[in-house]
Amino acid sequence: MKHTQKDMALGLRLPCSPDPANVPFTFTLDGKLYRGFPQELHPCAELVRIDAIVTLHRFTAFADGLQLIAERYDYRDFAVCEWVMHIENASDRDSARISDWRFCTELAAEQTTLYHGNGDTCNPSGYTWQTSALGAQPLHMEPCGDGTSCNGAFPYMRLLFGDWGVNLAVGWSGHWNADFTLEGGCLHLSAGQAMFDAYLKPGERVRSPRVTMQAFDGGHDRGRNLWRSFYFAHILPHEKDGHPLSPKMFLHTWMIDGKSEFSGTTEQNQIDSVNTYLQKGFSPDVWWMDAGWYPCNYNWVEGVGNWFVNPENYPRGFAPVTDHLHKNGIDFLLWFEPERVYRDSELWREHPEFLLFYGEDNAFLQNNALFNLGDPAACDWLIEKIDGLIKEYGVDVYRQDFNFPPMPYWQYNTEPGRAGILENLHIQGYYRYWDTLLARNPGLWIDSCASGGRRNDLETMRRAVPLHYTDVGYGHHPIKQLQHRQMFEWIPYFRAHNYNWCNEQGEYDGGRHPIDAFSYHNAMTPALTELVEFYDDEELFAQGKVFHPIWRRAAEIMLRADYYPLTECKQDTRDFCGLQFDEDGAGYVQVMRNVDAPEEAITLFPFVYDVGRTYTLTEAVSGEVRTITGAELKAHGMRFAMPKKSGQLWFYISE
Repeated sequence: MKHTQKDMALGLRLPCSPDPANVPFTFTLDGKLYRGFPQELHPCAELVRIDAIVTLHRFTAFADGLQLIAERYDYRDFAVCEWVMHIENASDRDSARISDWRFCTELAAEQTTLYHGNGDTCNPSGYTWQTSALGAQPLHMEPCGDGTSCNGAFPYMRLLFGDWGVNLAVGWSGHWNADFTLEGGCLHLSAGQAMFDAYLKPGERVRSPRVTMQAFDGGHDRGRNLWRSFYFAHILPHEKDGHPLSPKMFLHTWMIDGKSEFSGTTEQNQIDSVNTYLQKGFSPDVWWMDAGWYPCNYNWVEGVGNWFVNPENYPRGFAPVTDHLHKNGIDFLLWFEPERVYRDSELWREHPEFLLFYGEDNAFLQNNALFNLGDPAACDWLIEKIDGLIKEYGVDVYRQDFNFPPMPYWQYNTEPGRAGILENLHIQGYYRYWDTLLARNPGLWIDSCASGGRRNDLETMRRAVPLHYTDVGYGHHPIKQLQHRQMFEWIPYFRAHNYNWCNEQGEYDGGRHPIDAFSYHNAMTPALTELVEFYDDEELFAQGKVFHPIWRRAAEIMLRADYYPLTECKQDTRDFCGLQFDEDGAGYVQVMRNVDAPEEAITLFPFVYDVGRTYTLTEAVSGEVRTITGAELKAHGMRFAMPKKSGQLWFYISE
């Protein structure tokens, strides 16, 4: 969806004043509260053209040895502005205490509704959304407090003001919060790191979350699709050729001989597995190697911190495998978890100076340590270590996981008078670490994971994609439908498995049951992982050959088109699920009937680009063709009938 002049005019209502006094940040220095950069701080402003689209407005001020830098990024192709602030101690002494540091702005509004969600909670309640009417009683948004950004509150929100709205994203990969109050015809919004009350040592630099705001004309549909368009244009990482990421199919082996995760992989069984898939006509875009490839005694957790390939399983290293993959045009994905270090691993033993330990009575936290990315020397060491492995092992996709909470380590190791400093420095190191790996390895792209999707804020997504957006419900189709409903809206490049946890009695028992057509319908996402169940089953293999071209065609559309949910998603086995992707009158409509849905058919009203056009729809599997006018679709909808636990996908064109 493209912006209009009305969208751009509404963008002028966002905080975009050229006056340093109106910089939308508040902060307290040594007990004195500042709003913006007043004249007493000797502010100055400069304008920098980043490129043909993005303009940077930089505001600088000084206060008692501190340099204050606020930056606003404006976009010419969308009504988007972004704000971030840095504070650096440029003196040779400890700074004054910095507290109450917030992004704060006001928007004229009589009525406001906030559309918000709880992110990935690592249980089936995740990715649940609600609408709240704002008033004089503050509405407070904050994740659970484990130190990740998306667990308990999602840092993507939408403000609706009746005939216009604002998409809002808080870009901070740690613990943030936001407050909303509507009073006296004005919406008051503030956001920031949830806890920061600290002085800075000489040379230290801290930063705020980046707040991204996008104005749009109209309601949910325009807001949703303008956000998607902005995301594809400016957030989604790019391929080696400079184009945005294309659909990707992943293959792998798993739990070989019953061994934990990928700890049973070897040079020979990986090459043999790749050859088997290729001989049967399956050529993946990426070969996936997850946890356990390092020495771990077949327990992947206990080896975290041993960042070298298991010499028993790979006596010649990864080179024979990756050479074979690259010869066949297949990229190599390799899993790491560098921020967690397990007891007695190589890193634990050899570099304790880089680690933050936990000293209270908690066995899990005591058996793990947090790699301190906030320590420049530690961050530099990790950059050199992992960059060397990426090059040596031929890694094309760097997968980073994060399976424990950092907040207890930050809190336990905080010096008096320095609340929030370890988190702030760590998050900055995390960005520097990734930025350097990307700069040193052109074409590398990153998969972000944190026990699923607990750290998929916009700053992370500028550098990565979430190939594993949750640890919940891989094969529970109604749960996936709800998850995908929100991912398509906010983080539209992600991956799904084609798992099936539904048994022959129609019960979701958590077991791994044979993949069926319904599994594929529920895995129609930009990236797809085919699973090993059909590795030695010719019937399931044939089914995969049917659905692969359907998936790829649909995935190519969903990475360009506007998205329209056609039904609610309530995680209910009694529901239908319908959705549509449309690009100027072409796209597809997908409808799924869940296992307990009592009605055999549903009538849906797809988005109609032009009532004067005639639409020709073709069902992807059966080949059935329907022709219907836009006027008929708009007035009467379209009826979809199908058996329980089945789906239909109708590609369409119009003329």
